[in-house]
Amino acid sequence: MASMRDIKRRKESIQNTGQITKAMKLVSTVKLQKAKARAENTKPYFDHMYGTVLSMLRKSGNISHPYLSAGKSNKKAIIVISSNRGLAGGYNSNIIKLVMGSDIKKEDAVIYAVGRKGKEALARRDYQIAKDYSEVMNEPTYKGAIEIGQAVLDAFVADEVGEIYLAYTSFKNTVSHIPTFIKLLPVDVEAALQEGDNKEDLNERLTLMNYEPAAEEALNLIIPKYINSLIYGALVQALASENGARMQAMDSATNNAEDMISDLSLKYNRARQSSITQELTEIIAGANAIN
Repeated sequence: MASMRDIKRRKESIQNTGQITKAMKLVSTVKLQKAKARAENTKPYFDHMYGTVLSMLRKSGNISHPYLSAGKSNKKAIIVISSNRGLAGGYNSNIIKLVMGSDIKKEDAVIYAVGRKGKEALARRDYQIAKDYSEVMNEPTYKGAIEIGQAVLDAFVADEVGEIYLAYTSFKNTVSHIPTFIKLLPVDVEAALQEGDNKEDLNERLTLMNYEPAAEEALNLIIPKYINSLIYGALVQALASENGARMQAMDSATNNAEDMISDLSLKYNRARQSSITQELTEIIAGANAIN
């Protein structure tokens, strides 16, 4: 059995750790409320933007445009959104598993990292890191999303990459965060058809889209806005998910610390009782020896 001194030191150490995790939980809770409100306020717009662009492209017929067809390069750009800090449970590891578990081969992947944890984990696994936008996660803004979107679009137009994907954590509610992997370009209109819809029936009841100005000019304006909007929406949802995951992780750590402290208190009392019993036994034995 450990000595009373050792048990006391360990108990004090765990108490200090518990105070830190409790404080971190409170901080994450406050940040979560702000991030949650922001995510919930912006989500309808970005969902509507996604649906509107897909609907528009479904009605466009056979339009030849660089944004609507895969590039010649076999490389695939992946915008990976993680966090800059750890202690968030499986938040970052789930995103890494999502990227590694995709159908994209490591040698074909070009990573645009948003968040140091994702960047460092993928770099250790020999993924190519094209650019690092980790500072964007400190305070996600639409300007930051535009910067990321412009970089991947430039690479797409220059045939440096043939496809663009986005990996992030979708915020469902405080305790539910869903790792999500979506294809941004070329827009996969066929895959976007709703379940149960028949392609022929759908085409028959859809009126072809007329563009003013010309289709190419209109898509040059619409698609970048579509890309930037989805990236910004992902940034906002990822931030809310990160704080939610950290709050849960710190709450669990605090509860574990309290359980360990309770167990150590019981061990300390047993050791103290054993020590007192031993001292009494020695006193009685000494008194009997004198008599």
